[in-house]
Amino acid sequence: MISLGVTALVFGVVFLAELPDKTALAGLVLGTRYRASYVFAGVAAAFLVHVVLAVAAGSVLTLLPQQIVHAITGVLFLGGAAVLLMKKGEDEEEIRKPENQSFWKVSGAGFMLILVAEFGDLTQIMTANLAARYDDPLSVGLGAVLALWSVAGLGIVGGKALMKKVPLELITKIAAVLMTGLGLWSLWEAIAG
Repeated sequence: MISLGVTALVFGVVFLAELPDKTALAGLVLGTRYRASYVFAGVAAAFLVHVVLAVAAGSVLTLLPQQIVHAITGVLFLGGAAVLLMKKGEDEEEIRKPENQSFWKVSGAGFMLILVAEFGDLTQIMTANLAARYDDPLSVGLGAVLALWSVAGLGIVGGKALMKKVPLELITKIAAVLMTGLGLWSLWEAIAG
């Protein structure tokens, strides 16, 4: 039986913790470039995997080597920034054409980015701790996954709305700069940690 109180509590805590996180930015960036439903499918699947791992493993996730996670995240963000900067000559209409973006390519990219970037993240550790505290894995898992999906959806929709107001080239450059910053920060955490 699912406890609505525990689910709501977990939703609120995880939503607020994840909102300013790099995931919202990643969703926004992917949402400007690719079909929103494809991006969301990959991102949602990755978050589901994270929540299942967090709930199943409890607080054991806090023991994982953060330096390796930060290093991989840094490389992925820098790679993403490089890909954004190297793409030239695409206009908004070309980006939106479904034939230029297969479901598996787009959802796979979103899945891998979130899977690696969020591994051992604060919200995953928080979910593990909440699962251990409340001993209600279904309620905690449901609240956490709904919160993460909500943040991802907001980021993706925000990306689509932003593209209607700001030229794609400018969004791409800003996103590349932000992803470079996140990549360098993650690498710094890997070295300093």
